[in-house]
Amino acid sequence: MLHAPLRENMHMADGNSFATTAPTPGDGIVPGGASRSLRHESAAMHVQGSAAYIDDLPEPRGTLHLVPGLSARAHARIVSMDLDAVRQAEGVVGVYTAADIPGENQISPVGKGDEPLLAGSEVSFYGQPLFVVAATTRMAARRAVRLAKVEYEDLPAILNVAEARAAGSPMVWRPMEMKRGDVVAGLEHAPRRLSGRITVGGQEHFYLEGQIALARPGEEGEMHVTSSTQHPTETQHMVAHVLDRPANLVTVEVRRMGGGFGGKETQANACACLSALVADLTGRAAKMRLDRDDDMTMTGKRHDFVIDYDVGYTDEGHILAVDMVLAARCGWSADLSGPVIDRALFHADNAYFYPDVRLRSEPLRTNTQSNTAYRGFGGPQGIVAAERVIEEIAFATGLDPLEVRLRNVYGTHDRNVTPYNMVVEDSITADVLPELARRCHYVKRRAACRAFNAGSPYLRRGIAITPVKFGISFTATHYNQAGALVHVYTDGSVQVNHGGTEMGQGLHTKMVQVVMRELGLGTDQVRITATTTGKVPNTSATAASSGADLNGMAVLDAVRRIKRRLVEFAAGHWNVAEDDVRFAPDGVHVGQKVIAFSHLTRQAYFARVSMSANGFYKTPKISWNGDTGQGRPFYYFAYGAACSEVVIDLLTGEMKIDRVDILHDAGQSLNPVLDIGQVEGGFVQGAGWLTCEELVWDKAGRLRTHAPSTYKIPACSDRPRVFNVELLENAPNREYSIFRSKAVGEPPFVHGVSVLQAVSDALASLDDYRTCPRLDAPATPEMILRVAERMRHGNPPAA
Repeated sequence: MLHAPLRENMHMADGNSFATTAPTPGDGIVPGGASRSLRHESAAMHVQGSAAYIDDLPEPRGTLHLVPGLSARAHARIVSMDLDAVRQAEGVVGVYTAADIPGENQISPVGKGDEPLLAGSEVSFYGQPLFVVAATTRMAARRAVRLAKVEYEDLPAILNVAEARAAGSPMVWRPMEMKRGDVVAGLEHAPRRLSGRITVGGQEHFYLEGQIALARPGEEGEMHVTSSTQHPTETQHMVAHVLDRPANLVTVEVRRMGGGFGGKETQANACACLSALVADLTGRAAKMRLDRDDDMTMTGKRHDFVIDYDVGYTDEGHILAVDMVLAARCGWSADLSGPVIDRALFHADNAYFYPDVRLRSEPLRTNTQSNTAYRGFGGPQGIVAAERVIEEIAFATGLDPLEVRLRNVYGTHDRNVTPYNMVVEDSITADVLPELARRCHYVKRRAACRAFNAGSPYLRRGIAITPVKFGISFTATHYNQAGALVHVYTDGSVQVNHGGTEMGQGLHTKMVQVVMRELGLGTDQVRITATTTGKVPNTSATAASSGADLNGMAVLDAVRRIKRRLVEFAAGHWNVAEDDVRFAPDGVHVGQKVIAFSHLTRQAYFARVSMSANGFYKTPKISWNGDTGQGRPFYYFAYGAACSEVVIDLLTGEMKIDRVDILHDAGQSLNPVLDIGQVEGGFVQGAGWLTCEELVWDKAGRLRTHAPSTYKIPACSDRPRVFNVELLENAPNREYSIFRSKAVGEPPFVHGVSVLQAVSDALASLDDYRTCPRLDAPATPEMILRVAERMRHGNPPAA
C-alpha cells in the first residue's frame, strides 16, 4: 500500500486517479506509535512574515556594513592595489586586506591550504574577494568599493574541462578508481559494444536568503556570529583560525536559513569570517549581506561534468561491462570537490549491476568559482551517466528502456555487489519500477505518445520512467555523528537543542516529533531552539540527507536518558514495577493511575532527579577506504521511481512537462506531509537543473548568468500539469534508523532525470526511434533545437 497524494481529486491524464485520502494532521502521536503529519514548526510565522532571518534581526548600535571588493580577472598577479579613494569615501570606517588578518588567511574546509579568505599576490578566479569595505551604511560601502584601483598582470586562465585536460591542469583532489572484475576483457568479449560522451551542466543554488552573517564582539576576545550556515561547527573553526583564538571564544548560531541546498555548507564561511574579522578589528558589530550578483559571482555551483563511457552488452540488453571516466570542473580550490566527485562514482551505477566495471574520476582545477556541495552531492551527475548507458542500449537493441532497466537492476541474493564492493542488501527497484509503471499506465501512455508523434509535424511527446538508488551517509566517516541537549523543566515543558540546521526542510519539526512521540506530549509542550555551538559542540554539517537520521537519534538518546530516570523515580515513588510506567498522549500511566507529565516532573525535581541530558549518535556499520576505493560508505539506500511525460515544440525548442508520477521510498516516514513536500521540491529542482538552468562564462572567465535576469530557475508555470506523488507504505527501513524512517532530502532530486530522458524520447521520434539522441544537459530550447536538427540529418547510430 502507498500513502495517497496530498491533493484532492488529482486526476491522471487518462481519467484515472490515485487514492485521495490525505494524511491526517495531528499532534504526531497515534496508537501504535506511527507518526502523523505535523505542520512545519515555523509555518505560521512564515505565512505571517514574522519568522526572523538574519537580515530581520535588530542591528546593534553602530553596526558596520560590509561589501567585498572582487577581482576583475580570472587569473592574474596583483601588481598594485590602490585603496586610498575607497578609504576616503563618505561613510567608510575601514578597508581591510589580507595583511589585516591576525590569524590564518585560509578557509579551506578540507585543510588543503588553497583557499585564502582574501587574495594575496594572485587572483585565481573572476570575482575572488580582494578586500572588504566597512561603512556606516550598506549603500556607502557599495559605492566606495567601486573606487578601488587594481592593476593586474594577466596569467593563462583555464576555464573548463577541455582546457584543463589540454593544459594538463593539476587535480584538486586525488583521482579515484573503483573497479570489480576485468573490464578490459569484459568489453572485448561482449557481443555488442558502444561508447559515447555526455556533458552535464552545473547549477546555481539560488537560495532565497543569500549569504549573510552578523558578528558581535564580546568581552575578552569572545565573538558571537549569527550565520546562515549549514555547518555551524566548521564556521566556528574557520572564524577561530582567522582571528587566531581558541574555538571556545567563538559561538556560531543559526535559527533558520532561507534555503541552502549545499551552498551554505562551506561557502557561508567567507561572510562569517569577514564579519568576525571586522568586528574584531573595530570592536563594533559587523554585518555582511551579499548582493545577489556578488553572491552568484563569488560562490561555487554544482559541478559540471564531462563523462565518457564504453559499454559491452548483449542482444537482450544485459550489461556485461562498463568503463567510465567522469571529469569535473572543480574551480580554483579543492573545497568539497573530492568527496563530491567520489559520490558521483558511487552513483554511476544508479540501480544497476555492472558485472565488470571500472569507474574513474578527474577532479580538474580551473580558474572559475570553487564548485561545492549541491543537493545530491555529485550523485545526480553519476546517475545521469547511468541512465544514458541504459538509453543507449535500449535504442541499439530496439527494446523499451523500462525493459532494459529491469533486466539490469540489482538483485538481493546475487548480482548485488557495487563497484566499491558494498553488498546491496535491500534492493527494491525490481518491485518499485513495475509497480509505478502499472499505476501510471506507462505502457498504454508510451504507445499513445508514439501514435501522437506519427501524426504531429511540430509537437512531439516523450515519456520515460527512471529509478533511483541513493546511498545515505557521509562518505567522510567521521561526519556520521551528532549530538543533542534536551532539558525538561518542572512545568513539564521541554526544550530541544541539536546540531542540525533548519533551512526549510522541516528538520526541527521532526526533532520536535521525536520528543513528542517518546514522551507522549503535545506540540505546545516541546520547543526547539536555535542551533548553537555553545550548546551542542563538534557537530556535522546538515547535509548528505543525514539531518534527521543523525540528529533524530541523538535527540532520542537524550530523551531516553531522561525518560529512564523518570521511570525509575515513578516506579519507586508510587511503588509499581518499572514496566508499569508508560508515557502516552493522555498522560503518564503509573500502574492503574494516570498523572499529568507536569506532575511527574515536579515530583521528580523535588526528589532531585536530573531532567537534562546530552545525547549522542554515531552511524554503525560504515567504513570507507579512499585509497583502495573499497568499503561500505553507506548505512542504507533510499529508493524510488519517477515517470515523466513531456511535449516539445520543434519550431521553438520549448518544452512542457505534462505529467509526473513518483513513487518514493521514505521508509516509515516521520512526517508524510513534509516528506512529500521534499519529493515535490526535489523533483522540480532536479528537472530545472536538467532543462532550464544554464551557467555561462565568457572568454574572460566572467560568469554572465549572475542574476535572476540571466539565470532561469523553474517558475510556477514550469511545474507539471499533473503531479502525482506517493510514498511507499509498510516499507520500514531494514536498518535501525530513527523510527525506521529513511532520508528524503537528496534522493528525490534524482527523479528530475526522468524529464531529461522523456525529452530524449520525444526527440528520438525524429528518426523513428532508431538512434539515441545523445542529448546533453541542460536541455534548454537551444539544445533541443540543435539535437533536433542533428536527428533530422542522420544522428550516428550506436555500435
